[in-house]
Amino acid sequence: MNNISSLDLNLLKVMDALLDERNVTRAAQKLSLTQPAVSIMLNRLRDKFKDPLFVRSSHGMVPTDRALALAEPIKKILSDIGLLIQPIELNPSELELTLTIAANDNDMIVIGLPFVLALKKYAPRVKVAFVSYHKLDVQLMLERGELDLILIDPRNSPPSLYHRVLFEDQYVCVMPQDHPLAKENSLTLEMFCTFEHVLVSYHGGQFYGATDDALHKIGLKRRVALSITSFLLLPCVLEQSDFIAVAPERVARNFKSMVLKEPPVSVQGYTKIMAWHERTHRDRVQQWMRNLMVETCKESS
Repeated sequence: MNNISSLDLNLLKVMDALLDERNVTRAAQKLSLTQPAVSIMLNRLRDKFKDPLFVRSSHGMVPTDRALALAEPIKKILSDIGLLIQPIELNPSELELTLTIAANDNDMIVIGLPFVLALKKYAPRVKVAFVSYHKLDVQLMLERGELDLILIDPRNSPPSLYHRVLFEDQYVCVMPQDHPLAKENSLTLEMFCTFEHVLVSYHGGQFYGATDDALHKIGLKRRVALSITSFLLLPCVLEQSDFIAVAPERVARNFKSMVLKEPPVSVQGYTKIMAWHERTHRDRVQQWMRNLMVETCKESS
């Protein structure tokens, strides 16, 4: 293909959807078109690019090397055109879209809830979808436009993504109000290591974390009796036992029935960032929403 004027923008949209979905039916649904219409446009694309673009296999449609080479340029073209047609003046109250964010459960509470409440005030027609990212290929989903943002530890973020720091947090010791240690003015290492602990392991099954690293450095060890996958389960577990736990302070502040105390050992804190793809880096709507998230994190600190 050497005549760009003969290329219909709608063909690029179809190609983009087919590259994402690898299935004519799903691509048609994504574009709100009929399956025959997408098939016709795929044939036009094959004619324009002088390449099969997709071949059938036992696993569905497989893109050719030529199709794969077109994927990133097409996404950039569609993104740039989207920027061109955005209004010069951004009016958040008129925005109508869905923002998809990958996050763990405590980030949905600590970051997500204040952000959504602020959105309802300034951009009431924007919807937010939170998804768990532990089993997702977030890099690929960001490239495809299936995700807009990820909330993540900077050590785990793909290096090619843009990012901004949302906050830095420290850890606190958490226990129910009727726990034997709840009335203590401060915790000693002996107290801390005597009682059994609950540890939160996002991937499940782990009994060693940042607290154990800190204790190991001073030659001590705690007793971790239970490993769970969510900080949101902690209040229920602690209220029915004499366990204690170490949790991020921003998360623990939401546990109204719990007592928070400073750990007797210095546990290294952590940083939380939001990260995004080049595809949305210059998008004014996305920039406005990222700025709003930063501001809501500052206000809730």
